[in-house]
Amino acid sequence: MDNERRNPFHGVVDAISEWNRMRELGAGRIGPETRQEDRPRNHATAWVPTTDIFARGADLFVRLSLSGVYPEDLEITLSGDVLTVSGERRSELDEEEVRFYVRERYYGAFRRSITLPAGVDEGDVSAEFERGLLEITIQGAAAAVDPPRRIEVRSRAG
Repeated sequence: MDNERRNPFHGVVDAISEWNRMRELGAGRIGPETRQEDRPRNHATAWVPTTDIFARGADLFVRLSLSGVYPEDLEITLSGDVLTVSGERRSELDEEEVRFYVRERYYGAFRRSITLPAGVDEGDVSAEFERGLLEITIQGAAAAVDPPRRIEVRSRAG
């Protein structure tokens, strides 16, 4: 038998990850031996935290799933009407000492920007972080949201 260890999880990777890998290989951008951190980051491979945005009463809530991120590695800014959450998830593993069989979690910097209704002050924004879930409350922002208006689509043909 071959002395090289076999991957016991071979074939367990989900279809989307496999399709993305095959697209990258087919485009000639990466080889099978390329480490994740050396691969080019694009929309398919960048880590973007999953986010829920919802209203409760007059308040708007933004929840981001940030497992493995420490509060000291987070930054929340408000510039105009744009709320930006940025930070970094650091790997605690020595990349030279471990051999991954499956690696689906992304590490490194992330940034998520959300346009808020006009007129939000930084005093209206508060944030809490617990067990990997960041919840940002924007007081009164849901009340400022106008209902959507339908835009008519016309045909160019006449």
